[in-house]
Amino acid sequence: MSLNVETVVTGPFQENSYILWYSGSSDTVLIDPGDDPQLIIHAIEDQNLDPIGIINTHAHLDHIGAVYPLKEKYQIPFYLHVNEKLILDMYEQTCEMFGIIPKEKPKVDNWFADEGKITMGEFHFNTLNTPGHTPGGTCLELGNHIFVGDTLFRGSVGRTDLPGGDWSTLESSLVHIIQSFNHNKIIHSGHGSDTTLLIELEENPFLIELCDKQNL
Repeated sequence: MSLNVETVVTGPFQENSYILWYSGSSDTVLIDPGDDPQLIIHAIEDQNLDPIGIINTHAHLDHIGAVYPLKEKYQIPFYLHVNEKLILDMYEQTCEMFGIIPKEKPKVDNWFADEGKITMGEFHFNTLNTPGHTPGGTCLELGNHIFVGDTLFRGSVGRTDLPGGDWSTLESSLVHIIQSFNHNKIIHSGHGSDTTLLIELEENPFLIELCDKQNL
C-alpha cells in the first residue's frame, strides 16, 4: 500500500496540517490540524476520505486550532502526548500573547507517553519522544514518512523561547532523531517544505554544529 500525504497550509502562522491515507482505502488520519477547518474538510471531501483519528506532534495554538471542529464533525478521537497537557492548558493564554482570538480547546481522548506504536485502523505509527520545543513534542514515523512538528525544519530547528521550551533538551532530541531514523526518509515539518536528514546534516547549520559538538 502506498501512503498519500496531503499538506494543507493553515492559519496566520502558515502551519502544515497533514492528511494521510493509503491508496485504495478511504480511511484517513489527520496530523496537526492547525487552523482553517473548512480548508481541511474541503481537502478531505475532495479525496472522498473518512477520518478515523487525529494525532498531534504537540499542542501549540497554531497546531490545534482545527482539532475541536474536526473532532465534532467526524466524531473521531484525538491523540496527544501526556506531557503536552501543560501546553494545552495554556492555550487561551498563548493566544492572548499572540493577539489571536482563542477557539474551542479540544478534549484529548487518548494520552500517550512511552515511545512505541500507536495504531489507528491500518495506520501504525512509531512514536519518538522529542521534547525541547515543547515538553511532550513527538515525532511520528509511518513508513517512509516522519512527521516532526516544530522540532526540525528545512534549514532550521524549533524555537525554545516559549513556555515549556528548553534548548538543551531540544539538542538532545535532535541527537535522538539523528540516531533513530533512516536519513533518507521524508521529513514533514510543522512549517515550510519537506526535507530529509541527509539534506539537513549537510546543510542545516544547527545540525552541523550539533554534530561537531557531539562528535556524531
